[in-house]
Amino acid sequence: MTINVLIIGAGAVGAFYASRLALAPSTQVSVICRSNYAAVSQRGFSVKSPKYGSYTFTPHRTFANRQEAVDSGLLWDYILVSTKALPDVVDDSEILGGLVKEGRSAIVLVQNGLGVEEPYKKRFPGTTVLSGVTIVSAAQTEPGVIKHNRWTRISVGPYLPGAMDGAMATRSDGEKKAVEINRKFVELLKAGGVEDAEEYSHAKLQMVRWHKIAINASMNPSSVLSGGSTNNGMANDPELGLHLKGVMEEVLSTAPKVLGCELPKEFATPEQILRSTQRNTSGSKPSMALDWEQGRRMEIEVILGNPIRIAREKGIEMPRLQSLYALLRMMQENRENRRKEVGKL
Repeated sequence: MTINVLIIGAGAVGAFYASRLALAPSTQVSVICRSNYAAVSQRGFSVKSPKYGSYTFTPHRTFANRQEAVDSGLLWDYILVSTKALPDVVDDSEILGGLVKEGRSAIVLVQNGLGVEEPYKKRFPGTTVLSGVTIVSAAQTEPGVIKHNRWTRISVGPYLPGAMDGAMATRSDGEKKAVEINRKFVELLKAGGVEDAEEYSHAKLQMVRWHKIAINASMNPSSVLSGGSTNNGMANDPELGLHLKGVMEEVLSTAPKVLGCELPKEFATPEQILRSTQRNTSGSKPSMALDWEQGRRMEIEVILGNPIRIAREKGIEMPRLQSLYALLRMMQENRENRRKEVGKL
């Protein structure tokens, strides 16, 4: 039986994982493109990687929009969403309308932030939702050209809010099905050469999301507010380094109180994260800084707003994160207001 995978958001990350999934046995991978549609429909993706070499990936089908994918008549086993999460702008789950077939399709979310799963779970309550966290260094240097630098780490777990981790025998049929679908997806990634793809439980995957928030919520807004500083530059600056450490400590001390369990000992500490960043001299900037510089909306809500709101529901305040959120949100609102005023002239 052929496994049909659809990638929504075929930028650097989506295209990279699409190219690996396509190597799994009996697997066809199609993509919905936006700005790179013309290039990909003509030439496919050109991928350059120090680990996998240089190769061309031609999707099974390349669609310009959701409706084309709906009209194709194909039934999707996995729909992977790797777009930026901007709930303050649009409900991303809307784009899956007409694509999800209950009982067959599973939704895989490879997006930054906390709380990204809820809109999909509400819109498609009978559909398995898998939550993915990836650390992958990849960029689309021009339409359809993907440069993979390092890292292929991706952790995937079923999104089962309210369910307790435990022996398979104690789980409901729906939970058992979600765990099995998750396992099969991780097997597809491994078959495509992503050796460090990991299968996680719901609880541990949410721990991974909080741990990544510690990194993203410290580095991303701080780069924007400091005028576009690189990760390395911030980590090596005495005062900014202390600030980053303080934000990470705040997030990582809040997570166990929210989740009701301690974070695994193997997770990197703030000190370890900073030392690693100090050694990385690639000169890279966080994605939020690149979005700001290019005039795009930033992922403020899922990286800063949602963690603050989730913690407040438990009676916990996060003053460092709240300050970053308030300043960055106002920066974005002021820029949007200026654009509107210019548009009136």
